[in-house]
Amino acid sequence: MCTSFANARKWRQTGTKGFYTGAVESQTQTQTQTQTQTKTKTQPMIDIRIQNAAYFLRRGELVAFPTETVYGLGADASNASAIAKLYAAKGRPSNHPVIVHIADVSMLDKWASSVPEKAKLLAEKFWPGPLTMILPKADHVRDDITGGQKTVGLRIPAHPLALDLLKAFGGGVIAPSANKFGRLSPTRAEDVQSEFKGEVAVVLDGGACTVGIESTIIDMSSEVPTILRPGMIDQASIEAVIGPVRTRGEQTSETAVTRVPGDLPSHYAPVTPLRLITDIELSQLIFDDLQSVAVLSFNAPQHQKLAWIVAERDPHTYARDLYHNLRLLDKENAREILVEHPPKDSEWNGIWDRLQRAAK
Repeated sequence: MCTSFANARKWRQTGTKGFYTGAVESQTQTQTQTQTQTKTKTQPMIDIRIQNAAYFLRRGELVAFPTETVYGLGADASNASAIAKLYAAKGRPSNHPVIVHIADVSMLDKWASSVPEKAKLLAEKFWPGPLTMILPKADHVRDDITGGQKTVGLRIPAHPLALDLLKAFGGGVIAPSANKFGRLSPTRAEDVQSEFKGEVAVVLDGGACTVGIESTIIDMSSEVPTILRPGMIDQASIEAVIGPVRTRGEQTSETAVTRVPGDLPSHYAPVTPLRLITDIELSQLIFDDLQSVAVLSFNAPQHQKLAWIVAERDPHTYARDLYHNLRLLDKENAREILVEHPPKDSEWNGIWDRLQRAAK
């Protein structure tokens, strides 16, 4: 039953099931206000948490921490045993690369052997933020974090706790999403805690993520930059800074072999099978077994006893809530989750990418 939606901004009880809109917004606003009011009082405690987490990273342990996109499972990017521990905990294939998170743009030269001018422009515009750049790797960068490739993904996250941790640690931290490989990414600390039992030394709780889906990935190692994974920084925003770029569908043989996180056909998936459906198809369905489906739709529920979430129509709000909404529906133990097609506008490209992979 969707009774866990009690903190929703708009909540209407409908029989033994229910639906809500804007569940995250009210909670996030409350967290922000509370954090602002208590910042001075809690700063010493936050510093202790950060130093503790940095200590465990130096010891080769795993630390989960919030970014603006999703929660990351962090490990020292230069420690072979820590890297192996992370891959084992996630069940991640050894040839699947990870992104190195850094604290400051001055660290680019340490991790990349060369940084083209266009990459510097993107860093100036979008970092800290949800953009990952693929660059030629420096000699010391380990093959076990690049999938054996000659490039490395680099990003400066925008979440203040992530930045504080990276500064305290002083090096690069690999941080794929803090979930079992192929499953829904976590956007709250409790999501991480539910997936990893005793495998993570520290989970830093920074509240709900504000972007909600993984970063845009752009390959800057070739002559023409190529977007390899769409996100909430879209193609138009990038082209406004550096001019024309390619998308993955326009790759040449030169770039087609570049592997990046999240590029497998099936990914970001709930345990319950997910099916994309048009609003017309949804309206024509006859729900004989009301326990058999759970629904994410832009429209109000058609049946009183369905597990039904009304999604926001703004792409940024939809993305922020997406994984949390799917986690809620996944707990319904339905036969399948039905997700109404989002709009086809370019602002929704990153959302489409995640939903299409989740549905395979």
